[in-house]
Amino acid sequence: MLSLAQVISVTLILFSVIDIIGSVPIVLDLRKKLGHIQSGKATLVSGVLMIAFLFFGDNLLGLFGIDVGSFAIAGSIIMFIIGMEMILGQTFFKHEPSDSAGSSIVPIAFPLIAGAGTLTTILSLKAEYDQFNILVGIIINLGFVYLVLKSSTWLGKKIGEGGISVLRKIFGIILLSIAIKLFKDNIVNL
Repeated sequence: MLSLAQVISVTLILFSVIDIIGSVPIVLDLRKKLGHIQSGKATLVSGVLMIAFLFFGDNLLGLFGIDVGSFAIAGSIIMFIIGMEMILGQTFFKHEPSDSAGSSIVPIAFPLIAGAGTLTTILSLKAEYDQFNILVGIIINLGFVYLVLKSSTWLGKKIGEGGISVLRKIFGIILLSIAIKLFKDNIVNL
């Protein structure tokens, strides 16, 4: 049941979609405005959203009469757009920062970490990967998200603007490749 290859693939896919390294500038800006971000709370809320969508997302789709294959194709298109955002530096999906006390949840937990792209990707992954391996990949990513949120100020200084830009582009290309593969595999099944 546990497949190291699947766990690595899922972890890398989710890492690319969540793009927490690329979000360090946004997190730093929120820290500057608010003074403090609750890293644990943001990680926990985003984890609950992702895991709930992993287990109950297909039931939600069933209410609308949508099969997982069709959703996987839609998810691959969203992943493709996110990859294009990362490579081109253009923003297609707008994040509206909030300066309220709940800023650890909005916009960090949702939509920055567990946004539409992440939730769509989780459901899309169910078309090709075992659910347990996806869960392990989610948990690994949540651990990484927590570490990045906790050390975002230090990371911002060490990586620098140029380093963050290079990482975004590399993971953008990986995400584009994965999106095309997911689209190709699921379009054949329809």
